[in-house]
Amino acid sequence: MNNMPQLGLGTFRLQGQQAVDSVRNGLELGYRHIDTAQIYGNEAEVGQALEASGVPRREVFVTTKIWTEHLAGDKLIASLKDSLHKLRLEQVDLTLIHWPSPQNAVPVAESMQALREARDQGLSAAIGVSNFTNALLAQAIAAVGAASLATNQVELHPYLQNRSVAAFAREHGIHVTAYMPLAYGKVLADPVIAAIAQRLHATPAQVALAWSLAKGYAVIPSSTRRENLAANLKAPALVLAAEDIAAIDGLERGERLVSPDFAPVWD
Repeated sequence: MNNMPQLGLGTFRLQGQQAVDSVRNGLELGYRHIDTAQIYGNEAEVGQALEASGVPRREVFVTTKIWTEHLAGDKLIASLKDSLHKLRLEQVDLTLIHWPSPQNAVPVAESMQALREARDQGLSAAIGVSNFTNALLAQAIAAVGAASLATNQVELHPYLQNRSVAAFAREHGIHVTAYMPLAYGKVLADPVIAAIAQRLHATPAQVALAWSLAKGYAVIPSSTRRENLAANLKAPALVLAAEDIAAIDGLERGERLVSPDFAPVWD
């Protein structure tokens, strides 16, 4: 597997030409980690941008996610093959279970074993999960082993720090990927983050991303604006002092922004 770059480009909510342009701009600027999903409805556009970019396939880490309708053991692999066709790829670097099966209609073990089979067939270099609670992650570990799980991708930002989930993953050697690391842009107006940004001559987004990166998480912010994509790419170079990290740690307020009616009971 290509190593997952810690800073990636998310494509949630990007549709049509907007998705093509964002991925194209990102690749031109130097992003080498692109995150999409079946339910985003933009795998074909991501594939178009990847192919047109001229960036060698081996240099780009591509993640997609299996939607809940395709979690059954007899559906998952066919759905991933369809994703690969849209992405114009023979293999993705990482495939995640996007959400646990609503009401546990498909057992975690069944989906994980199908996902492992997809990996064994060469359709995905690595596998993992998204939006899994600690109890569900424990089931995934029981099904395929912690060493098989590349990441648990969860909503995580200064206002929802998901400490229990992050600690449980770390305890089992499983990486955490933070989606919505800027909380839909809400944290950009936070006075604590703004003050740190001003002092460091950085943007609030760079500070929020640097905080997540300092915790060891991967981050996948999205943007339709080239200047924001370029600015976010500089976040890994921003070093926060311990007191800055502690100040941002103090912003936790349990503000979850993504919790559809089929979501599991959160930790």
